[in-house]
Amino acid sequence: MRSSRWIAVVASASLLTVGVAACGSDDDDSGSGGGGDLSGTIRIDGSSTVAPLSEPVAELFMEENPDVRVTVGTSGTGGGFEKFCNGETDISDASRPIETDEEQACRQNGIETSQLTVANDALSVVVNPENPVTCMTVDQLVQVWGPNSEVDSWSQIDGLQPAYDAELTLFGPGTDSGTFDYFTEAINGEEGVQRSNYNNVGEDDNQTVTGVSGAPGGMGYFGFSFLQENEGKIKALEIDGGDGCVAPSAATVQNGTYVPLGRGLFIYPSAEALQRPEAQEFLQFYLDNVNDVAEQAGFISLTDAQMSKAQSQLDALLGEGGGEETTG
Repeated sequence: MRSSRWIAVVASASLLTVGVAACGSDDDDSGSGGGGDLSGTIRIDGSSTVAPLSEPVAELFMEENPDVRVTVGTSGTGGGFEKFCNGETDISDASRPIETDEEQACRQNGIETSQLTVANDALSVVVNPENPVTCMTVDQLVQVWGPNSEVDSWSQIDGLQPAYDAELTLFGPGTDSGTFDYFTEAINGEEGVQRSNYNNVGEDDNQTVTGVSGAPGGMGYFGFSFLQENEGKIKALEIDGGDGCVAPSAATVQNGTYVPLGRGLFIYPSAEALQRPEAQEFLQFYLDNVNDVAEQAGFISLTDAQMSKAQSQLDALLGEGGGEETTG
């Protein structure tokens, strides 16, 4: 469902990677992912929001290391952690931090993990382009998405400006999705608590695009990259988190004004994977290239401070052989 964008991102990022490599000195053989002497398999699964970032990074890494196979699945953040804690994967993509029960499941199976922030995201509430509404407050979103909501028309939303009379048709991710978890906690105040009578699209956010663009009263939510990819088909609402209406954008997420729907995106490598040279090189390659890939793929890149922190964390993990658990 993301093939055209994925190919374009890989092509653009490949040029950047080649350009950087060409600028390196002849006696520097320590470049990330280079050399082609690595082999093995790296298994990644988890968030469908993070997958469009991990996929092109994986493809670029395999271009430089043809004997390494990197697979990227999309079981959702919750489904990804379940596989990860069962020892089925090496790295888990996540659009929310790992939870206590998930950490406990990992520990019971002898799996230690660490959190690395790889990008920022503006979780975006989207509507049909014909909808005249441009901004909603958190309270108005609760009226729509709250667990006891019986609102089925835009005209029933209190305080909405301008008034709009259309049937409310809702689309959203499934309960294994980190986006579902994050949205419900940020808006409804409790993770996993949301009305059940909506169109559950699972991990296929393109169904939300299709549904919202085809219904005058459609509304849904997903990550910023899907908003960027489908510009014109849907319209993002500004969100009033208490200090006025703020649009989802790179600037508003990075400066902290897009609340409460600005968030980080993460990868979780296992301590066992951190012992393997191909995984070590892949993780360094990920950080070395993620900001360039993020911009090409419609994600919001890490700030300098965030990148410095992520690199310091990875340096510590690699130096210690992955023995320190730094989740949370």
